[in-house]
Amino acid sequence: MTLPSPDILFRPFQLKSLSLPNRIVMAPMTRAFAPEGVPGPANAAYYRRRAEGGVGLILSEGTVVDRPASRNDPGIPFFHGEAALAGWRGVIDAVHEAGGRMGPQLWHTGAVKSFQTDWEPKAPVESPSGLAAPGVERGVAMDDAAIADTIAAFARAAADAKRLGFDTVELHGAHGYLIDQFFWAGSNRRDDRYGGATIRERARFAAEIIAAVRAAVGPDFPIIIRLSQWKQQDFAARLADTPDLMADWLQPLVEAGADALHCSQRRFWEPEFPEIDGDNGLNFAGWAKKLTGAATISVGSVGLSGDFMAAFSGEASTTVGLDRLIARMERDEFDLIAVGRALITDPQWVAKVRAGDAAGLRGFEASALAELV
Repeated sequence: MTLPSPDILFRPFQLKSLSLPNRIVMAPMTRAFAPEGVPGPANAAYYRRRAEGGVGLILSEGTVVDRPASRNDPGIPFFHGEAALAGWRGVIDAVHEAGGRMGPQLWHTGAVKSFQTDWEPKAPVESPSGLAAPGVERGVAMDDAAIADTIAAFARAAADAKRLGFDTVELHGAHGYLIDQFFWAGSNRRDDRYGGATIRERARFAAEIIAAVRAAVGPDFPIIIRLSQWKQQDFAARLADTPDLMADWLQPLVEAGADALHCSQRRFWEPEFPEIDGDNGLNFAGWAKKLTGAATISVGSVGLSGDFMAAFSGEASTTVGLDRLIARMERDEFDLIAVGRALITDPQWVAKVRAGDAAGLRGFEASALAELV
């Protein structure tokens, strides 16, 4: 395998106060190595190594906001409380010392049960309608007070991120977790202002979180939101079957203050609406950029075979070329590309791509998930 010229990946990028040396993002990936919810020196060293390897922007693993049942695994870090925030200060200081830029991914897992552990939070899990998936009852439906407190918790966490020195913040609105459960008609059966028959109505919860975060961090601090059509509860789920519906979903988020849309696909090269523009048509991030004008991040199986969900089932991956990625970025289809498993396997992946060191690239073994290296 030879690598095409990677120059397009190494253009600088500016998003408000965030200045990036290249277009490569470390995707947020749950690692669950934070005992008692507190990140420590091992977590800081893990992220520092990726900064040293040349990643343009690091997005942290999901780190949860201050709600009683906001996480579904005891190793998931908090982004609240004195001890956890002190740990995150150590992380961002280490990344900055290595010349990197970083944002935490702020998260609430909603009613989704972890597929890696049987652990349960002490408080009842919460979701829009007491559903983990269509027809699957779990936990409680959120009342107005719970919704308001959740919105405020996201805003406090974002303000803390800015105070600690992070360069941006990402909200986790994808993959069937809490914010995404509000988007999805299959899990949002509410008949109040946070529900409704249309995706624009069901986007209200996310839009209010974004607006509250914007008020907390000011006008120049970039806000990213991660989004997906697919859910871990249903890989075939789609929130928007047409560009018009996608605009109804995404435009309220941008209008509320989101600067970048992180558009999760399991395979970045797959066209979002092939019936409109063919098998090589725009992917999710491409359509999101076209419809809203916002910056977009694409993601999904970059540099490796298979996908991240398969990795949790023990599936290994081999290295693949970057030709399709380079071609889409040369068309300016999207602005940034997020890389996941390749950066778990090899902190130096970015440096190797820049040097054209195809022989040095490594495949992925699921055993890599068992360590923080």
